Amino acid sequence: MIPFFSWQTVNIGPVELQVWGIFVSLGFLASLILGLYLVKKRNLNKEFLTDLFIWLLLGGIIGARFFHIVFYEPDFYIQYPVEILKFWHGGASSLGGLIGTLAGLLIYVRIKKVNFKEFLPYGDVLGLVFWLGWGIGRIGCFIIHDHPGMLTDSWLAVNFPSGARFDLGLLESVLSFIIFIIVFVFYKKYKEIRPGLSLFMGFWIYFAVRFFMDFLRAYDIPHEEIFYSADSRYLHLTPAQWGMGALFLVLTFFLVCVKLSQKK
Repeated sequence: MIPFFSWQTVNIGPVELQVWGIFVSLGFLASLILGLYLVKKRNLNKEFLTDLFIWLLLGGIIGARFFHIVFYEPDFYIQYPVEILKFWHGGASSLGGLIGTLAGLLIYVRIKKVNFKEFLPYGDVLGLVFWLGWGIGRIGCFIIHDHPGMLTDSWLAVNFPSGARFDLGLLESVLSFIIFIIVFVFYKKYKEIRPGLSLFMGFWIYFAVRFFMDFLRAYDIPHEEIFYSADSRYLHLTPAQWGMGALFLVLTFFLVCVKLSQKK
């Protein structure tokens, strides 16, 4: 069993930094550095990737904040609308971050007028480095324990004050690093003969596993012992489950259509 500890902020002089934000930033930088290395090895455009990362970051931040406000704490933000702009107080949705990142990707590719085939080599790079950054960022979620899970006696349990529980931040970090390893193996083998495989395979795995992983989230948490409430549910599913299920179906449909078009 993993001992419970919580590290929320770091003070540098008068500046207070959120630990979660620090790890997200470290994940972003690690992804960018590895991405630039891979792009250089494949003789691709480094400037294109750097600009793309900026759009991904902006889209991810906006999407994560928007989804959290709308689907997780709408009553709070209706009552305190000024808090909407205080993103440094916390409050971000991973589903919203994913969708926002995708939106940033589509907008940038459209602005640059890059066609699907031209983008695929960059997609392979993104499909690999994304999971490295996502895994590092989720370590921050684990350290602040903002995604408590169900009570369990598993060896992966964290000894929360209210009892041993899964920590979804930890589980998703482990999942992300596993996907990174899987995609890395396929990237090295298929990057030239099957461009795009690394990108689609990683997200297809993530959407499926994350849907079922969310069943491990806490349903009831004693507020006097843990300072986070259980996630909202809509027809017994979390917002993330609805989103992951929809994204999995959309991606599956897209891959089937691509496969059928290649046979014609």
